[in-house]
Amino acid sequence: MVDPTLAEMGKNLNEAMKMLEDSQRKEEENEKKYARKDIPGPLQGSGQDMVSILQLVQNLMHEDEEESSQAYRLQNVGEQGHMALLGHSLAAYISVLDKERLRKLTTRILSDTTLWLCRLFRYENGSAYYHEDDREGLLKICRLVIHTCYEDYTVEGFNVLCTKQPVIYISSAARTGLGQALCNQLGLPLSCMCHVPCNTMFGSQHQMDVALLDRLIKDDVECGKLPLLLVANAGTPGAGHTDKLGRLKELCEQYKMWLHVEGVNLATLALGYVSSSVLAATKCDSMTLTLGSWLGLPAVPAVTLYKHEDPSLSLAAGLTSSQPVEKLRALPLWLSLQYLGHDGIVERIKHASQLSQRLLENLKNLDFIKTSVEDELSSPVVVFKFFQKYLNRDQTPHAAQTSATQHHVISNEGHIYDTFNQWLGEQLAQLVPASGIDVVELEDEGTCVRFSPLMTSAVLGTEIQDVDQLVDCLKMKIPVLTSTLRLREEFEQEVRRTVGLLYIEDLSWPGLGIVRYNYHSDGKNDDNQEKELEKINTELLKKLNELESDLTFSSGPEFGGQKNCIYIGMVTEDLDVLELVETIAATGREIEENSRLLENMTEVVRKGIQEAQLQLQKANEERLLEEGLLRQIPVVGSVLNWFSPFQASPKGRTFNLTAGSLESTESTYVSKAQGTGTTPPPTPTSSLTKQRHSGKFLLCDFILKLAATPWPQHTSDLRDTRGPA
Repeated sequence: MVDPTLAEMGKNLNEAMKMLEDSQRKEEENEKKYARKDIPGPLQGSGQDMVSILQLVQNLMHEDEEESSQAYRLQNVGEQGHMALLGHSLAAYISVLDKERLRKLTTRILSDTTLWLCRLFRYENGSAYYHEDDREGLLKICRLVIHTCYEDYTVEGFNVLCTKQPVIYISSAARTGLGQALCNQLGLPLSCMCHVPCNTMFGSQHQMDVALLDRLIKDDVECGKLPLLLVANAGTPGAGHTDKLGRLKELCEQYKMWLHVEGVNLATLALGYVSSSVLAATKCDSMTLTLGSWLGLPAVPAVTLYKHEDPSLSLAAGLTSSQPVEKLRALPLWLSLQYLGHDGIVERIKHASQLSQRLLENLKNLDFIKTSVEDELSSPVVVFKFFQKYLNRDQTPHAAQTSATQHHVISNEGHIYDTFNQWLGEQLAQLVPASGIDVVELEDEGTCVRFSPLMTSAVLGTEIQDVDQLVDCLKMKIPVLTSTLRLREEFEQEVRRTVGLLYIEDLSWPGLGIVRYNYHSDGKNDDNQEKELEKINTELLKKLNELESDLTFSSGPEFGGQKNCIYIGMVTEDLDVLELVETIAATGREIEENSRLLENMTEVVRKGIQEAQLQLQKANEERLLEEGLLRQIPVVGSVLNWFSPFQASPKGRTFNLTAGSLESTESTYVSKAQGTGTTPPPTPTSSLTKQRHSGKFLLCDFILKLAATPWPQHTSDLRDTRGPA
């Protein structure tokens, strides 16, 4: 019979997980982005039920999904994940048992889990330390070694370290900040940390240089220092390379150093076939395993397996604890390992290794793809990059080309390849999110694309078809990368030869290039020129995006991009670069001319209105002199006009937009017809506007024709309103 409390706990956990994993929310919750319930308030006195609390947690988990540009990927928990989560609930429940029952239960859980892990990963007669932070195990191992090498450390403390300074050796390919974190936690100066370079002349570029390490240890011994511990990699964090663990173990035995190994390749120790390079890790003094990511188990601790005969020193270093509650850290892992079983654990690791091998076999058949794998037969990490020689560059060295110039060209090539591979990795991750593809920066090879299914497949549920889809997407992207790389230099040359366009060099832009339309200044101040430049390039970007083409035009990245520029993305092989550049230049000139024509017309109309006002005032003064003062008096003027009518020719004005001047309407009233007038002088932009299509300035033609007619009397007709009856 199952304890009713345990059964109820499992039932409640299943119900809670179903509620949290349900992504369906009520429609009214989506109507308001900031609902009143999202604002923190006081703690309710009467409390809330479990359903309401879990609903609040669910809302907090999914509140930013609408804002995120990328698809939200929820970890594939599954039933084995529920077992791990149940372990945390059980640990809290078991902790309230009486001391004797708690001691027996925790001892059984700890011994079972340690035995299973040692058998799984071929680490005989080992002890285990379970920890949340994957660096904490190495930290406790360092304390254990310090207690072992310095007998009086427990009493004297750091004073004994002054006699012989301890030295910890770490590969330069180790994860960033590991050495500094160890020194900070141990209270050691950074001089106690020695970073060992990787091979530069022979062997892998990511393996620790054993010969150089030997010389470094000898130098430290001669200086009176104490070599303490060596941290090696069975799968570097970047490229998944394995150090020469066999030779490193021999070196550590020679100098009585402790050898600690970590890395993703340690997972392959559970398989039937293990490469000799990884199998050597079973002879090391300690190793750290991250089973949570390998098996897709949430919230399970990392495990550090170690061999040491003195339990008192292990207790002093914190590797063992006399508190039974501390031993309950292994409970989630204890439940999960039993649920999966030996075959289930091996099958998951084997599946991840098969995924990497499937991708590696396909990459070998692809042109322009370079892989970076030290042991292609067994490495579960695949690192590759796009690589192609420039086709347009003359391979014959010129005498005038200096070494500095050559170095600059090679450096530019490296930056461009880094940019293109960054774009490639982001595209593949977006197109096939289940693959777990990411981008990694390697010291010698630059930006690369990494596929590490041991760290992602169990969480994302990656299958063989996802790898095949990844290869298909890669095949589609390679022609785009090659054509863009080939046409990039041609685009730069054409832009530099084109008047009115300015080429902007930015090696971090993954595309054809960056161009800016230059505004021809005419004596304006800098602020106006900058505004006009921004206006023209903004309109130019809008016009280019309206073109029917597969090209992508944008204003560049949100941060770090150039202002007032047109960013052109990846292109295909059939692109005519010359036609593209001419289109950009012609469209920019058209926008600039239209802008200038509007400015000219505005200025002409403004001056015409001012001149019309002056002539109207002058005409009124002449009329006063001609008619006399008496005719301006209302009653007297009417009687005088009746006895002696005043004959005056109508004096009107019409504004000619073409000529930009005021003209008399006397000929119009004499001939009773609208005259054509004289041919106006050409405007500054008339020679350029003749080159445009006939239908582009229909509005301007209509305005010019309208300008030839006399303006209405109540608006623009400036003639004398008095005339013969």
